[in-house]
Amino acid sequence: MSDQIAISNLIYEYARLIDSGDFARIGELFKRGKIIFKDSQQITEISGSKAIKELYEKTTRLYDGGTPRTHHATTNITLDIDSNSAYTFSYFTVFQQLENLPLQPIIAGSYEDTFRFEDDEWHFQIREIKVSLVGDISQHLLIPLS
Repeated sequence: MSDQIAISNLIYEYARLIDSGDFARIGELFKRGKIIFKDSQQITEISGSKAIKELYEKTTRLYDGGTPRTHHATTNITLDIDSNSAYTFSYFTVFQQLENLPLQPIIAGSYEDTFRFEDDEWHFQIREIKVSLVGDISQHLLIPLS
């Protein structure tokens, strides 16, 4: 598998895992890395599998079937690979539909990711999440966004 495909697969795997409500595996994706959330008011850094899993459990509403009933679309990926490190930039849009919420985009932003190649595999080193557009997230998140 090419480096580009391996790195892209990690980006897409994150989206699949959050949409399936598998927060433990999201934590595992970042076992050697961290997630940085940036908004207009603050910067939050979370590292370690357990802390990342717990963050998603505390902040994401799950429904019957154990999913958040969302669809994360990741697009416009740019990729720069330099030996054992790589940098990507991409956009995300999260869609949600519920019985009381028609299908709609609820939040959008960008990911700036740094990857490292170690032990014969690529892994997330840093995922920086920047939110740029916020719609009705009341049925998705358990916390307000500032």
